[in-house]
Amino acid sequence: MEKLIITAAICGAEVTKEHNPAVPYTVEEIAEEAYSAYKAGASIIHLHVREDDGTPTQKKERYEECMKAIRKKCPDVIIQPSTGGSVGMTSAERLEPVELKPEMATLDCGTLNFGGDEVFVNTENMIKEFGKKMIDMGVKPEVEVFDKSMIDMAIRLSKKGFIKEPIHFSFVMGVNGGISGELRDFLFLKESLPCGSTYSVAGMGKFEFTLAVASIISGGHVRVGFEDNIYLAKGVLAKNNGELVEKVVRLAKEFGRDVATPTEARKILGLN
Repeated sequence: MEKLIITAAICGAEVTKEHNPAVPYTVEEIAEEAYSAYKAGASIIHLHVREDDGTPTQKKERYEECMKAIRKKCPDVIIQPSTGGSVGMTSAERLEPVELKPEMATLDCGTLNFGGDEVFVNTENMIKEFGKKMIDMGVKPEVEVFDKSMIDMAIRLSKKGFIKEPIHFSFVMGVNGGISGELRDFLFLKESLPCGSTYSVAGMGKFEFTLAVASIISGGHVRVGFEDNIYLAKGVLAKNNGELVEKVVRLAKEFGRDVATPTEARKILGLN
């Protein structure tokens, strides 16, 4: 079995300090949270950025500032900006960090009802636009799927040349409006992947660690972090992202799975 790649989604666009005071906003806080995750065993930092007051932003200048600060503390970590941004942002806004030519960036492959009147829009033409931009910039997409139909969309668009193969998928499970975080649904997504793909699993809230175990024992990879879950255990707030990563490392050891370094993660994902 390949070594386990751990991704840390350190802040997201929705979670706030009101939920957990350790959620990072400033450049310094973001760099420190990235470092806590990296020290614990994360090879990839999945990155959203904020203004100092916590407002989500996709400005490439802010991304560049945060990425430089992270690299000072974690020289070899893989930094994976989000192109999801936050609900209501335009395609142009969401794509700004891709201009920085990171090794990876996320590519969402479908529209999702987040709840209430919030709709996370990703039309087919938007997905094509994002995919082509990443190819042009030499950025490997992590294809984020919130339901099985999004896997089908990615496969179809890869055949049309908008997503390069082999595809690396991220199952984002347990989000309102998307597929649940049950083991049945994880297996459904896993068995729907094209041959040669790699995958990581991000379970929201209570699903984070049960899905981590499912992915560890089935050969997949794992994402944890404040974007997805702020608790180390029921009712116990995590002090930092590193604590969440440390828990995954302990689980991996229990099941005999070694954890990948950033160099090893690059080889597994074909980033070299």
